[in-house]
Amino acid sequence: MYITRIMERTIIEKSALFPVLLLTGPRQVGKTTMLRRLAGTERRFVSLDEPDIRRLAQTDPRLFLATYPPPVFIDEIQYVPELLPYIKHRVDEMRFASPGEANGMYWLTGSQRFHLMNAVSESLAGRIGIYELPGITQREQDGRLDAPPFHPSRYTPDAETMPLDPDALFTRIWLGNCPEVITRGPSFWSDFYSSYVQTYLERDVRALANVSDLGRFHDFIRSVAARTGQLVNYSGFARDADVSQPTAKSWLRVLEASGLVRLVRPLTRHRSRELIGTPKCYLCDTGLAAYLTRWNTPQTLMAGAMAGAFFETWCVNEICASYRNLGLEPPVFFYRDRQQHEIDLVLDENDTLTPIEIKKGARLDAGDVKTFDKLATLGAKVGMGALVSQFPRVMPLTSGAMAIPAWLI
Repeated sequence: MYITRIMERTIIEKSALFPVLLLTGPRQVGKTTMLRRLAGTERRFVSLDEPDIRRLAQTDPRLFLATYPPPVFIDEIQYVPELLPYIKHRVDEMRFASPGEANGMYWLTGSQRFHLMNAVSESLAGRIGIYELPGITQREQDGRLDAPPFHPSRYTPDAETMPLDPDALFTRIWLGNCPEVITRGPSFWSDFYSSYVQTYLERDVRALANVSDLGRFHDFIRSVAARTGQLVNYSGFARDADVSQPTAKSWLRVLEASGLVRLVRPLTRHRSRELIGTPKCYLCDTGLAAYLTRWNTPQTLMAGAMAGAFFETWCVNEICASYRNLGLEPPVFFYRDRQQHEIDLVLDENDTLTPIEIKKGARLDAGDVKTFDKLATLGAKVGMGALVSQFPRVMPLTSGAMAIPAWLI
């Protein structure tokens, strides 16, 4: 079963603006499936995952591009980044000969941003649009494909909702965001993530991180998953994996560049000596995080000690995906000062700070958003904030905050 993706419209719109379009994102989020569906029969398809084709692209890139002329969709471009200068040459030739026909020539996908992005920036600057596909979102599962990026100002008090009971919500969190798990259901969860860890994390990411001890790398990934929603703790990661702190920093950079980990940075534009500078770390797939931390059912996760951290992680991922799916960079940060006052997320856009607090419960308490007042001390304009929780409807909480159900993000 195919789930229609919000980014489909974004891809069509952006392909008309650039000669080359690159779609990145972790493996198994649906990049190839979506682009093949959009390409139809009018665009050729070739995958560099096939050894014979990869060898041709490596040994004779001109012949490869002549064999697969545009419009063409080249899958897994990270395997042969040497192709990029030759694609640039073909694009420039077309721009000179037929300027109006150059856009949309090449669609590319790549799962390993770590090494790919330098090659792309050097070869295709000014010729390429780069977008990141997140996993399946609840908007896509619910068919809410035209919704704008998340922002509290876009919600109407007492608007009709589609309530999810806690079991249903935590089943979504536990399943994660990979299309195959969502379409095949809970019985496939363990088999999928076991294979995912073995084939992707332990092969592709391990190779990128230059890992020699697989056991320590696996312990490191588990340590990161166990700290989702917390401040980055390199000493803790290093201790759990029995590696040095520089190694832990290097491995975390690889996980971030591979789209498996999201680091949310603290506010920096409004500098203050009172603000801490350490980022927060979130796994981008709560299903993978649950597998790594051994929460084997939605019910045990919902009742467990990490339920709040998983709820926050899921909400942050959904908010970020609402921007990514429209080709926008999520303007997300967080606030924390040396007195331990914290705001889970702060949207920093249009010269306005928008505070967002995330609570797992269903009870409203104005005290949960009292820290929002701290933003005014930074000398910034503060917009209408939000308390995202399991309270069942949209309603004003204070003069500066709305209550928004998590399933409406």
